[in-house]
Amino acid sequence: MTFIEPGLYVRDGFAEGPLADAALSRAARAAQLLDDLQEQAPTMTDGQLRDGIHRALRRFAQEQPPARQVDSITALIRRGVCIDWPVPDRLP
Repeated sequence: MTFIEPGLYVRDGFAEGPLADAALSRAARAAQLLDDLQEQAPTMTDGQLRDGIHRALRRFAQEQPPARQVDSITALIRRGVCIDWPVPDRLP
């Protein structure tokens, strides 16, 4: 086991500990938000969809997402492209 910082360590090539668990939880929540947005997209305005995508990405990254990324995902969803956000069981 390799200690990285309090709450985060690596064992067998995978991150473990409370910080790794929190990152996985954020990724799962962001994936759920994006799934919900894709289902609701036909009834949403472009601004509502863009805001929802912005919130989902911000939750995942814990920082301001690039506007270009938000706009790109919004356009893809509007075109009917299914955005898949797989969440692993463990962080490599």
